[in-house]
Amino acid sequence: MRTFLFLLEKEFKQIVRNRIILAMIIALPTIQLAILPHAATYEIRHINLAVVDADHSTLSAELTAKLSASRYFNLVLAGTSYEQALELLEDGKAHLILEIPPHFEKSLRLTAKAGLMIAVDAVDGTMGSIGSSYLNQILQSFAADLIARGDIAYPDAALQARVQVIPQYRYNTQLDYKTYMVPGILVMLLTLVGGILAALNIVSEKEQGTLEQINVSPVPKQSYLLAKVIPFWIIGLLTLAIGLVIARFMYGIVPAGSLLTLYAFAAVYVVAFTGFGLLISVAAKTQQQSMFIAFFFLLIFFLMGGLFTPISSMPYWAQVITWFNPTAYLIDVVRLIVMKGSGFADLLPQFFCILGFAVVFNVWAIFGYDKTA
Repeated sequence: MRTFLFLLEKEFKQIVRNRIILAMIIALPTIQLAILPHAATYEIRHINLAVVDADHSTLSAELTAKLSASRYFNLVLAGTSYEQALELLEDGKAHLILEIPPHFEKSLRLTAKAGLMIAVDAVDGTMGSIGSSYLNQILQSFAADLIARGDIAYPDAALQARVQVIPQYRYNTQLDYKTYMVPGILVMLLTLVGGILAALNIVSEKEQGTLEQINVSPVPKQSYLLAKVIPFWIIGLLTLAIGLVIARFMYGIVPAGSLLTLYAFAAVYVVAFTGFGLLISVAAKTQQQSMFIAFFFLLIFFLMGGLFTPISSMPYWAQVITWFNPTAYLIDVVRLIVMKGSGFADLLPQFFCILGFAVVFNVWAIFGYDKTA
């Protein structure tokens, strides 16, 4: 026991002397949470729109003004030349073209029907699909306003007046993408602390030559690896606490569920990923190898963990791979606790999966560490 305490004291002293690690505890959550929720968002704005008005009517002018007033679009052209608009699209200065045909107002007033053409720059598929969706919503709103004012006759206007759909958004009432992203970024911070820092730890001792002294000593490898896990476990939980404080004061995000439940999952997850980092450091010979291996797996964990895109939208074979991704389970858990207020009993399947990863990674690291090497 005394030997283990000495090892633990050694690890804490090494961390305290390492100013980079201490700086990362504060800087990593602060910078990540300050930048990523604003950058990694699907709430696309400032879409460049060119309007080609071949009708020159009151309604076409009103539609152009409505589009210009939208917070999602920048009106880069309001003219009559489709060739000019197409040139802007080809040069990348416009993302969408809306062409209002001749006799647009006349057709609306006589038949309650009129065609509009939308041309989309689909090089950026996300910008194109979401931009055209925004444009369709504004056009539908414009048509509904005309029917409500009686400017155009609609065959089912009476039915339209009686039926009103009012959506109710649960758990994220403002549809704010930051509320969705911040819990995922908190998981990313825990993963980086547990995976990267732990992966570099044993390898750095290999390069410095201090690991040879440990190998020839009677210290059990279980005690040695446990002394490595505990400091990063504490650092991970401290990083989560800092991240929650930043989320509260920067974005107004307060977990709807229990903090105790959140920390219970985080504690097991950090143990799992610290074991994963130790497993990498046991296998790697240099810090450069360790970094490459860690980043290879972390990219897969993040990109296929539901951080940026829903797992349900992935192909089935990719969804099967996420069954073996511990990050996917914790991202789901943190979002459910923070946004929905789910309790521990609701999350038991995810808990046992994360606990399984913790056992497998750490046992694998213990058996993989050879003191005679």
